[in-house]
Amino acid sequence: MSSRVRGHEQKPGSTVTLERSADAEVKRTLLPGGLRVVTEQVPGVRSASVGIWVGVGSRDEPLPVAGAAHYLEHLLFKGTAKRSAAAIAEEIDAVGGELNAFTAKEHTCYYAHVLDEDLPLAIDLVSDVVFDALCAEPDVETERGVVLEEIAMRDDDPEDLLHDAFCEALMPGHALGRPVLGTEESITGMSRTALNGFYRRRYTLPRMVLAVAGNTTHRQVLSLVRKALGDRLAGERAPLAPRVGRARFATAPSLALHTDDTEQAHMMLGVRALDRHDERRFTLSVLNAALGGGMSSRLFQEVRERRGLAYQVYSSVASYADAGHLSIYTGCQPDRLGEVAGVVREVLADVARDGLTDAEVARGKGQLRGGLVLGLEDTSSRMSRIGKGELAYADYLTVEQTLDRIAAVTAEDVALLAKELLNRPLAGAVVGPYESTEDLPVRL
Repeated sequence: MSSRVRGHEQKPGSTVTLERSADAEVKRTLLPGGLRVVTEQVPGVRSASVGIWVGVGSRDEPLPVAGAAHYLEHLLFKGTAKRSAAAIAEEIDAVGGELNAFTAKEHTCYYAHVLDEDLPLAIDLVSDVVFDALCAEPDVETERGVVLEEIAMRDDDPEDLLHDAFCEALMPGHALGRPVLGTEESITGMSRTALNGFYRRRYTLPRMVLAVAGNTTHRQVLSLVRKALGDRLAGERAPLAPRVGRARFATAPSLALHTDDTEQAHMMLGVRALDRHDERRFTLSVLNAALGGGMSSRLFQEVRERRGLAYQVYSSVASYADAGHLSIYTGCQPDRLGEVAGVVREVLADVARDGLTDAEVARGKGQLRGGLVLGLEDTSSRMSRIGKGELAYADYLTVEQTLDRIAAVTAEDVALLAKELLNRPLAGAVVGPYESTEDLPVRL
């Protein structure tokens, strides 16, 4: 991505300026113990966002503890050596801030969004939660019930259920195909010892990036981090290099059905696509935007506007360290599922054969540019951009560099990639009132 030294190769104790412009200044420091601190100073705002990004997600779980990363995310907020769960909630509420977390397949993020003057509290709170959680036995039992309720809620949401079923159909037998939440069986059987062991082994400084964006300075953030972490910032460990590799899937994509008495049939079709290190990822983003990213997209126009077959239809992209997918979602009346599936497959075949028009590619690029720049209005988005980017690439692309990469994509680039990806075997998933896959329309 850059000729600049990458985060995992940086000299301990050193600071690198990643961007300096009239709008922002981005810096990275490698602290003792292997912790990278990345900041974006944003003049003119009155907020600040802090996030600790941990390079641990659901794909890192052995099968017996499937769902451990997400379970742990809940548990860390239940109390630390110096704060109870109530005290954590009261302190963030007292300043009108937000404190939360989320777990994905390859990382977990704990974050806070506050007024700039409350950044010291935010860094102390997030650090306390991530590094000093007690993981007490009573809290393990309390949160077990909460996580099981979340799984039940997922099961009641056709789109969430569909997504998990699709990932399993696309990447069968692989950790990336498993649900982030785990299963009722794995959560019910998980012990406090297993969770605490996962926590202590995985939550180490070399796996982490601490990112801050907002009305602050790099020097201030470093001072606050040193105060919050104290003696933990010791040793000469180097940050882990970004994940790389090539995922291996034992079997071909398949079709999954989850029988549910829903008013609509929910369908997802898709193909294995690019990992996030592939330089064609910008071309894939343009393809996705033009294919199903907005109201002018090919899928929206064909499925909804011209034929009125569905209210909602869209495409999306997921990119992991060594795999990825391009998927299409739609919901429709059960008796229309065959026709909708036929239209979606016709669109994919057309784009695979002929590519997209210059106008479609231009609109897709414009959509990406607008989404990127408008997102810069929010310090939380800026924090996520620099934190996730450092964890995934150990490097930084400026907004201008990203816009240039998008602008450089041509209709020919899109056509070549569409031909490669959209001719791959399809995976599919359906949630709806069908007893077996034999009841599904032939065109699906």
